[in-house]
Amino acid sequence: MSYPIINPTIITLFIFLPVLILILLGLNLLLATFNPDPEKTTSFECGFSPIYGQTRNPFHIQFYLVAILFLIFDLEIFYLFPLTVSLNKVSFYGFSIFVVFFVILTIGFVYELGHKVLDFTNNISSSNSTEASNTWKN
Repeated sequence: MSYPIINPTIITLFIFLPVLILILLGLNLLLATFNPDPEKTTSFECGFSPIYGQTRNPFHIQFYLVAILFLIFDLEIFYLFPLTVSLNKVSFYGFSIFVVFFVILTIGFVYELGHKVLDFTNNISSSNSTEASNTWKN
């Protein structure tokens, strides 16, 4: 009876890596320092100070826009890497399709810069947040 040969990749994935992960986690638990301070234990880790009694603070939309723009341009890089790896197989047609995709994204980026989406010097809601903080001090 002939037994199948075990693939070394399977041994690495299912035996070696879990053992390595457990060893590294154990070393982390043994050697890492644990010094919590009041700022580390708060629920707000983004730099905003919580206002007690108020659960919904005004939030600037620019943060969401930057996150969405990051995702769009991150997907561009996600599509750029496979193209560069297989450029000899996709020929000129595949390259031209990607150039069209890249030009559309570039036009969108220029449009965003033209409408100053990434301009964070706008202080429209600063007076509103000052009024809100003054009402909570009373």
